[in-house]
Amino acid sequence: MTVTIYDVAREANVSMATVSRVVNGNPNVKPTTRKKVLDVIERLEYRPNAVARGLASKKTTTVGVIIPDISNVFYAELARGIEDIATMYRYNIILSNSDQREEKELQLLDNMYGKQVDGIVMMSDQVSEELQNKMSHSPVPIVLAGTLDEMKEIASVNIDYLQAAYEAVKHLIANGNRRIAYISGPFSSTINKKFKFEGYKKALEEEGIALDEDLVIATEDSYDSGLEDFETLSQLADPPTAFFAGSDELAIGIIHGAQDLGKSVPEDYEVISFENSKLARMVRPQLTSVVLPLYDIGAVSMRLLTKYMNKENVEDGQVILPYRMIERNSTK
Repeated sequence: MTVTIYDVAREANVSMATVSRVVNGNPNVKPTTRKKVLDVIERLEYRPNAVARGLASKKTTTVGVIIPDISNVFYAELARGIEDIATMYRYNIILSNSDQREEKELQLLDNMYGKQVDGIVMMSDQVSEELQNKMSHSPVPIVLAGTLDEMKEIASVNIDYLQAAYEAVKHLIANGNRRIAYISGPFSSTINKKFKFEGYKKALEEEGIALDEDLVIATEDSYDSGLEDFETLSQLADPPTAFFAGSDELAIGIIHGAQDLGKSVPEDYEVISFENSKLARMVRPQLTSVVLPLYDIGAVSMRLLTKYMNKENVEDGQVILPYRMIERNSTK
């Protein structure tokens, strides 16, 4: 049977209010009484019901986290950052996968509201008008992690994706490349289309390099897609000599596609990725990569959420974290 607060109060011969004060750390309890109640709690292995406590305090100390796919290395590192800070501030996590489907994201938000979470951290490829509207009318604070709300109505934590992409492509140009391919996940993602791609175009334009639409592929963000994209581009009459890939998985697919044809990276093709997950160091040659600080984005998002939940002053809800590029062996 589940041990209740009533059982503890009866065994310790005190009121339920006294047990509640002990559990919640209220100092207005005599030391002898506190010890007696704590001894009973330990002996009966009583575990306070967070939901029941939440009904009284109007807080459940629970945070909802909605991410596209926890099995993906990319999102797992982000989730770890969220979870570490949540633990530090004594919040429990309810984690849900949205599978990058808008209708599921909308349903998960309703589910989180129904569970009476105190706040939500969310990552999404695209903030649609409907999703924007639902979040704008949320009964609890929401922070977007690695997600851009172009209206800037929802608090968020990101990096300067456009500038980071620009610097990566400039690096390839500085190495003598004029035929540079842009490979990313779908353009339904705001970050892929309006920031990474714009950074790519800006770098080309500054160097007087005409944009060639044949060198731009935005389909699926996966290893297999990287293999297929390389095969497609390598068959062009004037193929690329370098690739700017939107993720590590795409970049590794490109590298393996080149190696399957007996080509070498970086001698025949240079590759820069945008992510720097642990995969960037596991592949050979190791990837030159823009470092997307996934753990930090998750951790800062959760910390920002705690400020909103505790009604602390927040000067700017649009947080831009620093980034860097690590040069490894996939570029010259």
